[in-house]
Amino acid sequence: MEPRPALDRQAPQNGEPTTSEQKLCRFVADLRFEAIPPRVIQFGKGLMIDWLGSALAGKGAPQVEALERFAAAMGPSDGPSTIVTSRRKTSPYFAAMVNAAASHVVEQDDVHNGSVFHPATVVFPPVLAVAEAEGKSGRDILTAAIAGYETGIRIGEFLGRSHYEVFHTTGTAGTLAAAMAVGKLLGLDAVALNHALGSAGTQAAGLWEFLRDAADSKQLHTAKAAGDGLLAAYLSRDGFKGATRILEGKQGLAAGMSSDADPSRLTDGLGTRWATEETSFKWHAACRHTHPAADALQLLMQRENLRAEDIAEVTCHVHQAAIDVLGPVTDPKTVHQAKFSMGTVLGLIAVHGVADLDAFERYALTDPKVAAFRNKVRMLRDAEVDALYPKRWVGKLTATSTLRRALEARVDEPKGDPGNTLSAAEIEEKATRLAVFRSGATADEMRKLIARIWDAESEGRPELLPARIDNQQ
Repeated sequence: MEPRPALDRQAPQNGEPTTSEQKLCRFVADLRFEAIPPRVIQFGKGLMIDWLGSALAGKGAPQVEALERFAAAMGPSDGPSTIVTSRRKTSPYFAAMVNAAASHVVEQDDVHNGSVFHPATVVFPPVLAVAEAEGKSGRDILTAAIAGYETGIRIGEFLGRSHYEVFHTTGTAGTLAAAMAVGKLLGLDAVALNHALGSAGTQAAGLWEFLRDAADSKQLHTAKAAGDGLLAAYLSRDGFKGATRILEGKQGLAAGMSSDADPSRLTDGLGTRWATEETSFKWHAACRHTHPAADALQLLMQRENLRAEDIAEVTCHVHQAAIDVLGPVTDPKTVHQAKFSMGTVLGLIAVHGVADLDAFERYALTDPKVAAFRNKVRMLRDAEVDALYPKRWVGKLTATSTLRRALEARVDEPKGDPGNTLSAAEIEEKATRLAVFRSGATADEMRKLIARIWDAESEGRPELLPARIDNQQ
């Protein structure tokens, strides 16, 4: 069906944009691959490789399988876009939803500190699903993904700390990031992007209450953000109007979801500050709020040559958001919930030396030594750490040994942060390890896919996703 003629749009086609929404949309509409610094392009490729590993690690997760069954029941039996965990083909909409859930379930996808937002899981799934359907090039994919990162991060920063107290920013800002990324891939102009932003914003949702019940909502947040953002972009291409001031309007996102929104963040350094390269890779397979303390405990135990049984108690000096997110989880009942338990994460580090996927699966809920260590851990809001957050996530802890010796450790940049980022080899190793964890892909497949992603801009229509095992040989 041919798109119907565009409706009479309220935002001006020409002239200087006046609202923050218009400025964001003009930036995305005008963004060209050649204008993005090569270092940012290279960093974006690393983020894509990292995302793919996380998505493939989601194979077999009950939440992902439930969403795929929904896709099979409600969507087409075939299509142009790939569900990465099963290699099944479907429509872009359903592929985006399932892949977004898959890439968030093991808690290894990237995060931007300042916005407390996981960009990859809501940007790459819709971009790659649409790219498969629309026959887009590697350059198109990278440009669209970076547009999604740049706008989504700024929207997350705009919504502020108060927003994150109740709302999962990846579900809310993520919906708008997905819309902007897909809109860029579809070639929408600034006005159409403005309407897509409005339609995405009115659907944005995601509440933290699920943590108390070990519920599966976190994967629904990312699935819906990816799918709803895609929906908003396609509707706008067909002339569908959205609110043109969805961010700052009197009844927009800030009015309903924030008490400390900062409009200046929406356009901060557009085209000069590349927020994409501020994104952190996640090393431990747990909520990012646990990582600074986990790194500090590793440092302390190595420095002092300690064993888990040598430590009597641990106090994690944290920012308030860590208490808000991790505090409700006192006795985790599922592996996923355990990833939001500070005591469990530190218990895995203390007893087994790592908090990776294998450690969580084998020990998080069953090892009595991990449980015993969990009961030694408490969190305390620290004024210095809280003041530095969210720009910096500092790991600061004090401990007491069984000999009553006072100990302390501090990490200013956890592993994976921009100032302590992963090397290309570490990104490749992590992604491959995740992919083979539940046989989402073989090591050989990952080697080929990783090579294609590093060289994505030189191919006309690169195969960046595993479609079927037999055509990857």
